[in-house]
Amino acid sequence: MMREFLLEILSEDIPARMQVQAADDLKRLITDSLVSAGLTFTSAVAHSTPRRLVLVIEGMPESSLERSEERKGPKVGAPDGAIQGFLKSTGLTSIDQAEIRETDKGQTYFAVRKVPGESAETVIGRAIESAINALPWPKSMRWADGRRRWVRPISGILAILDGKPIALTGENDLPVAGATTSGHRFLGPGSFTVKSFSDYERQLAEHHVVLDREKRKWRIQGDAKRLAEAHGLVAVHDEPLLEEVAGLVEWPIVLMGSIDDAFMDLPSEVRRTTMRANQKYFTLEDTKGKPAPRFLIVANMETEDGGTAIVAGNERVLRARLSDARFFYDQDRKTKLADQRPKLAKIAFHAKLGSVLDRVERLETFAVEIAGYVEGAEATMATEAAALCKSDLVSGMVGEFPELQGLMGRYYALDENAPHHVADAIRDHYKPLGPNDACPTEPVSVVLALAEKIDTLVGFFMIGELPTGSKDPFALRRAALGVIRLIVENGLKLPLKEIINAAALRIFSQLIDAPYSKLEASLTETSRAILEAPKNTGADSARTIRNFVESQAGKLTEKQKELVQPISENLDKLLPFFADRLKVVLKERGVRHDLIDAVFALGGEDDLVRLLARVQALQDFLATDDGANLLTAYRRAANILKIEEKRDGVSYDGAPDATLLSLDEERVLAASLEAAGAGVDPLIAAEDFAGAMTKYAALRPVVDAFFDAVTVNTDDSDIRGNRLRLLSRIRSTLNKIADFSRIA
Repeated sequence: MMREFLLEILSEDIPARMQVQAADDLKRLITDSLVSAGLTFTSAVAHSTPRRLVLVIEGMPESSLERSEERKGPKVGAPDGAIQGFLKSTGLTSIDQAEIRETDKGQTYFAVRKVPGESAETVIGRAIESAINALPWPKSMRWADGRRRWVRPISGILAILDGKPIALTGENDLPVAGATTSGHRFLGPGSFTVKSFSDYERQLAEHHVVLDREKRKWRIQGDAKRLAEAHGLVAVHDEPLLEEVAGLVEWPIVLMGSIDDAFMDLPSEVRRTTMRANQKYFTLEDTKGKPAPRFLIVANMETEDGGTAIVAGNERVLRARLSDARFFYDQDRKTKLADQRPKLAKIAFHAKLGSVLDRVERLETFAVEIAGYVEGAEATMATEAAALCKSDLVSGMVGEFPELQGLMGRYYALDENAPHHVADAIRDHYKPLGPNDACPTEPVSVVLALAEKIDTLVGFFMIGELPTGSKDPFALRRAALGVIRLIVENGLKLPLKEIINAAALRIFSQLIDAPYSKLEASLTETSRAILEAPKNTGADSARTIRNFVESQAGKLTEKQKELVQPISENLDKLLPFFADRLKVVLKERGVRHDLIDAVFALGGEDDLVRLLARVQALQDFLATDDGANLLTAYRRAANILKIEEKRDGVSYDGAPDATLLSLDEERVLAASLEAAGAGVDPLIAAEDFAGAMTKYAALRPVVDAFFDAVTVNTDDSDIRGNRLRLLSRIRSTLNKIADFSRIA
């Protein structure tokens, strides 16, 4: 007979953010314990409310299965002390009772014992106590005189198997388990006895508790929609807030309150953030999307006055909150953003990368560099936006609500009559923050967003703060993905390597001039010369810095050496880091990984738009018969070359000798490769990769004819070498657009 097990742990209110994970952990711990004890089941479902964690398991047998347990012991012939210790730990009375098995270390003793099945009640009781003790909490507490630590004091345990209570040992200060529980703290405080899960869920509802979290969310959404529509309004959907509120109430009651008109001239984001962060209120809009002077509360109570007192109390609290916001907003506008800027010198960006003001100064000059690659971006506006983009960090409003940084800068800039492009760039320079965040498209915003992210990436790579497999404390992967989105979605022809060089040399110059001002005058002059190097010579920043360090080795202090020595090595890792992030983006779009590798293997490509066009053209080409067959021919040529070059110990990369081309198929192939190479080069230069692939498609019949009629490994060594060079020409011609050897 299959049985049903129900467990409820009743406690004081569990923080909303911990409930779902705790229910999942409870389910995992108990089911793992049951399985390890040989007790099977058909399904297990966990639930959570603010005051209870619930687990229901269906399809349990009467008892666990008999199982074998074995323990490995010492080798045969081991010292007597080891043998006696093994016997004592396993309960054997004689070593003759142990099995002898052959292992990689020789003959070894094994203790094997049959563990009889136990009643389901016994196994479950043990699993409950073990799970409660082992449940991981981000934070926990002790209460009364007990030794137990848990998230909140446990007030009761309901544990039944087919309606019958399961006895616990009562150890570790656990309450006595039984078949009774209680409902809502105020609306249904009386206890009731439970017979099954369906009975439990029904009686909870009668006692004003909605057990299922999704049903609570559905009820909140439905009631909010109906109440808003009754007033001609629309409830703004906020999934994270809905998720949190569902963890704050067991019996959700949606009520509507009013916002004083005096606060409606505050920025809508300020009102919404104040209501959301402090009070967990939902925002309302009219049917045209304009903020409405109303808000929604989700109460945990039904009252005789229909919630009038609750609404009035919340309106008073909100009035005080918005008054605080009004104060911050008015005070902030008394000081211009430009006057706030010097305060950024007191905020450390990173110990090795200077203050936030140091960073702003870099962004001012760096934005000019990037503006030259973004059509429609005015360098003066980009510089103005960069100069002010971090000033709101020292404002009272952002101090209270850090999530409004950038956004408040825009409002303050507009209040000072700054151009809209400048104000919008201040707001958008952190974007995109993730895959679902909007990507800036306005030119000045794109410039500043790129400058901010590339400065972050280059700076942290220079000082060796690289992401690892499990840690990325400075969100560098997100920054790289943001750069990729900004470039690709705006179609920017941006030479990443040159831009990285410019950022690196600016940061390097600031590192040795600002934090370490005791450098000799010649060192400063040299660093300033390095700063101009990319414009004059296109020098590689890593190599430039490496040469500089070597030339100034005798003048650098030990701390300066410690700072700059690893810079060049770390910078060399940045472009491959971008390549890895781009591969992630392309794979999510369904592009084959081998095609991505084939294009990246060419190296030196740092124009992402051009690179993506090359990958797309390659994918389209290989989808045709000509492309697939030419790839087969390429592999045949490459495999022959690989074998023969390894055997001969030479490379056949040279041009074939026309006088040694004795067969028509050889001559036609040589001429076709020459024509294809000459035709492909200008097409690649013009970034017409589809046209280049069309040129390659014309090679297919002549390559097929060559392999059908020509024996490469002929007895004549000169002709053989010449034909191998012809195969090499196939490889080099096709590899102009991608490394075909990487294609699966």
